Amino acid sequence: MDKQQILIVDDEEVNRVILSGVFEEEYEIIQASNGQEAISHIEDSSNLVLILLDIVMPVLDGFGVLKYMQEQDLLEKIPVIMITGEAVKDSEDQAYTYGVADVMHKPFYPHIVKRRAKNVIELYQNKHNMEVRLKEQEEAIRAQEKKIRENNEFMIDALSSVVEFRSLETGEHIRRIKYFTRILLKYLMKYFPKYGLTAEQVDEIARASALHDIGKIGISDTILLKPGRLTEEEFEVMKTHTTIGCEILEKFRERQTDEFYKYCYEICRYHHERWDGNGYPDHLVGDEIPISAQIVAIADVYDALVSPRVYKSAYANNIAYDMIMNGECGEFAPDVIECFKLAKVDFFNIVEVIKMFDFS
Repeated sequence: MDKQQILIVDDEEVNRVILSGVFEEEYEIIQASNGQEAISHIEDSSNLVLILLDIVMPVLDGFGVLKYMQEQDLLEKIPVIMITGEAVKDSEDQAYTYGVADVMHKPFYPHIVKRRAKNVIELYQNKHNMEVRLKEQEEAIRAQEKKIRENNEFMIDALSSVVEFRSLETGEHIRRIKYFTRILLKYLMKYFPKYGLTAEQVDEIARASALHDIGKIGISDTILLKPGRLTEEEFEVMKTHTTIGCEILEKFRERQTDEFYKYCYEICRYHHERWDGNGYPDHLVGDEIPISAQIVAIADVYDALVSPRVYKSAYANNIAYDMIMNGECGEFAPDVIECFKLAKVDFFNIVEVIKMFDFS
């Protein structure tokens, strides 16, 4: 390993010689007689652990060197000890303002310079080592989060595939719901900051939306695939897919982050709730309904309208849009309706593109 370097910057040769003698056994010594030379050495050196810097020098003074180091963000990486003949307090204050590690005055005692220099080098190296460890821990955490996301995606794909086999309506429905949800959330994040949504939360809610109908696994085929209108009793059974879904999700809870599980649960249970309290299963009113579920709810209704079902044909985009805006599909929050209006063209385009291509 290359020897660590100390840069000694002083226009008086005798001072450079004395300081070199203090450190030369343990460090490679680099010398400069003015600030400009010092900057050249700083640019060319890769293993500097300390700079001993005079203030008053020809060509470029010590503050000029400090200004350069500040501009290059070097003062956090390479400690500087000012060794100056000036006894002016303003100069000392200015040096500390730049971020020097220490200030010593001439005439100096070599053994004191050595001890204080050792302390500074050790402090900065410990700080650097800590930063390296923190970075390694951060990378490990990111890798763990990536693994969790991959596991989440696998769980979502697996469970969603099961639903696809059970219900004729859910194949592309799940994919479209994720698209619609993500678009609505981006408008919500941009125009309604009061919800405090982040890009990471938008991603998690969009992924969680794929599980909104997972509870339909527990609904019998006679009801799930019935070609006609459901009876009142059959509809009551169909409503239970919201709570059945939450029971299924509970079995996977330990493998998920708390936030992702929360979004999955909220969406699964509450995506049929309505702003006026006329939804199900809990008849929540207004802001009692989590915003994640409110967003998925309107996406789900729109997709149900523009998609063919065993009991109906698909509505045209503009008709489906008008039905929601006119309140024919239940009441939605004003903020959610506003996002739906902003997303109108996006929704129309998604439906038309999916009609053109086979995404299976």
